[in-house]
This record gives sequence, structure tokens and C-alpha cells, in this order.
Amino acid sequence: MIPQLDGLLLVDKPPGRTSHDIVDFVRRRFHQRKVGHCGTLDPIATGLLMLVVGRATRVQDLLMAEDKEYEGTLKLGETTDTQDAAGKVLESRPVPPLDPPAIQAAFEKFAGEFDQIPPMVSAIKKDGVPLYKLAREGKTIDRPPRRVRIDKYEILEIALPTVRFKIHCTKGFYVRTYCHDLGALLGAGGHMSALTRTRSGNFELSKAVRWPDLEAAEGVDYLARHLISLPEISRIRRT
Repeated sequence: MIPQLDGLLLVDKPPGRTSHDIVDFVRRRFHQRKVGHCGTLDPIATGLLMLVVGRATRVQDLLMAEDKEYEGTLKLGETTDTQDAAGKVLESRPVPPLDPPAIQAAFEKFAGEFDQIPPMVSAIKKDGVPLYKLAREGKTIDRPPRRVRIDKYEILEIALPTVRFKIHCTKGFYVRTYCHDLGALLGAGGHMSALTRTRSGNFELSKAVRWPDLEAAEGVDYLARHLISLPEISRIRRT
């Protein structure tokens, strides 16, 4: 009989796969009944995906509540219906000659606490129906703004029409919407063209299992070697 394990698995999610794809893979490959994830990453996004296995699912909500760190790329001059590179281009505009101080000033506008309107293409539910399903039907509904916070930001590179950045933000923050709103503020429109989650709470991408290694793994022993135990989860969260 294959043992049912308990713990946290950090995975470096590749592009093109959903968070559910990774959960389903681990469940089937290692024959584990209880596997969940601690915060969805969009299919085009990469980076830290935290999977809870067995009794670790009991702390799933606590882990999801942690602040997050992302590295992303804003592409100016194009808005899309999903606010990211996976969507249909709605409008293209010339990018004005923006200098670094102007871009810095736009980022500064979104430092600290502010209200953010979630995108239609999201898993938020309206009367039990995820918004992305309504969006597929061509429907748009009013979404109440949510209070979010950016504790730190850093502009990593400006190579117009793209701007690379790093942010440390609260849970429930939509980086896609952040890019869309920055593009609007800069007068060019914009969308998120790339995103990597680098940290969640005190858990780091550098400690994650690479997807090619996970995909090639055989046997539950591999999973057991890479799981963070329940006591270790508590210790890392407190550090």
C-alpha cells in the first residue's frame, strides 16, 4: 500500500500549465488523495506554487494569507481583455517618450494601500459562478474594489515598451490589474507580459523543486524527500 504523506511541496511552476494541472499531476503521480495549492498562478505565470499534501491541507488558509513577492514585466502600448499577454488585444497606442522619473512617479502612486478592482477574468465568484466563466460569455459585471497593499517595489529595468519590476504585496493582489492601471496612468495603456512569483511568506522560489525533475520523478519516496514537514512549516512561518 502506498503511504499517504503530510507536508508542503514547493514547486517552480512552468508556463502553460494551470495550478490545478500541477495539483492533479502530484495527486496522480504519487497516489496521494489530499493535495491542494496555496494561491493560484495564472497559466502564463511561473514561479513558486505551494502544494499542501495530506494533513498539511489544514494549514492551507494560513499559508494562503501570507504576503507575496513577484517579479513582473509591464508591456506598454497595448491593452488586452485579460490584462495579460494571454488575452486579445483591445487597443494599441504609441508609447510616449517616458523618462525614468515619470515611470517612477507612476509606480509611486501605487505604493502603500489603495483600492483595486479585480479583473473579470478571475476566480472570484458572483452568485457561485466564477467571473472568468461570465467573461467567456461576454458578460461584464460590477466588481467591488478590494483594499490591497504594496509594501515595497523596485523598478528592475526600463527598456520601452517594457518595464521590469519587483513588488512585495498582500494576498489577493492582481498583478495583471496593477500593470493595466500603470499603463493607463502612463497614458499608453499596458498589460502584464510576464510574471514570476518569487516568495510567499518566508517560503522562497530558490527552495522549490524544478518542474522537469518533478515530471520525471517516479515513486512516492521522491515526494517524501522533498516535502516540508508540519513542524518545519511552523518554524519557517515564524522566522
